[in-house]
Amino acid sequence: MNQTSKKNSLLLLFGIGTSTFGDFIYLIAINILVLQVTNSAAAVAGLWIMGPIASILTKFWSGSVIDRSNKRNLMIASDIFRALLVAIIPFLTSIWLIYACLFFLSVARAFFEPTSMTYITKLIPQEQRKKFNSYRSLVTSGAFLVGPAIAGVLLIISSAKVAIWINAVTFIVSAIILFLLPNLEKNNSISHGNALSLTNLKQDWRHVLTFSKNSKYIVTIYAIAQFIMVIALGMDAQEVVFTQKVLGLSEADFGYLISITGIGHIIGSLTVSVFSKRLSIQQLMGIGYLMVAIGYLIYALSFSFTSVAVGFIILGYFNAFYNTGFMTFVQNNVPTDMMGRILSVFGTFQSFLQIALILLIGFTGEILELRYTIIIASVLNMVVSLALILLVYRPSRAIYFKETNELSN
Repeated sequence: MNQTSKKNSLLLLFGIGTSTFGDFIYLIAINILVLQVTNSAAAVAGLWIMGPIASILTKFWSGSVIDRSNKRNLMIASDIFRALLVAIIPFLTSIWLIYACLFFLSVARAFFEPTSMTYITKLIPQEQRKKFNSYRSLVTSGAFLVGPAIAGVLLIISSAKVAIWINAVTFIVSAIILFLLPNLEKNNSISHGNALSLTNLKQDWRHVLTFSKNSKYIVTIYAIAQFIMVIALGMDAQEVVFTQKVLGLSEADFGYLISITGIGHIIGSLTVSVFSKRLSIQQLMGIGYLMVAIGYLIYALSFSFTSVAVGFIILGYFNAFYNTGFMTFVQNNVPTDMMGRILSVFGTFQSFLQIALILLIGFTGEILELRYTIIIASVLNMVVSLALILLVYRPSRAIYFKETNELSN
């Protein structure tokens, strides 16, 4: 890796880390602020609906904008827009105005995430992506562990408002760092001929459909991996209820479990970073998905803090494996000129599925004992994970897991 490439990678990691760190502070603070404003648990629960709704209403067309825009400039604009929205939230006294801000924050995020994936893929050479993704996982897990802790300290010494404003600052810092990174495209905005229109939108969806037909293996791997993630999110949504109502653990115990998971993720990310040259993309995905599925099974079958902790440690540790492997697989096989459209269109279906599965697990938990619901979900997660692993290790598909430029991007 030459000095310029190394510098760009470090800058990008610092920007991602700063923004993610701020997000975790904000995540704690916004829940506290809404509870203070409304004194309503239902209002706090409403926070979690904004993201999926915004994704559904945005992602089916946002990819068309992303692929026609300058990626770096779009990310900078998204960061600045989010900084302004976050900064005004503490001044709002109406829950509906807060919800409106959160909705548009989710819209901005729906633009930022596929755009950043495309930009990273273009900036980082193919043979260096696995290493970069392992470091990115390390930065994210560090932010996951430190962010909430800092938020707790801020809530003690100041207020939720200050914590939220710090998040606004992190978006500005991220925008400045992105400005220092190279501009990889000549176009600075959407050209007049390529402006978003119904005709262009239909054409873009046809392109995604054509790619899906011509790249069935890539799409199948992506779809199954996202389905596994949705199952996991459905189980995660019931974690607090399961640990406290079913296992009888305290809020402090749950906090310890989250910390243990974060520590496991950091150690897992360090392991992947150190051994990234020795671990292939197939091994990262195979080991990662299998062990995470085992972690969820242990969690579902637990009857004590110790057994849950073992499951959570496994979850945290091996999350780093499959995250790095899957992200590298996508970057190496999805064309960068269509990546925004492909990820956004697939993200639309994922959001629908996410809402449906969270509601299904919640509804089933009202009919059956919650433990049985979680066991069924964890067994389904294991079956789907094994199916994915079999696909990943098919000898005839080994070309899709090469880490050099044998596959055209």
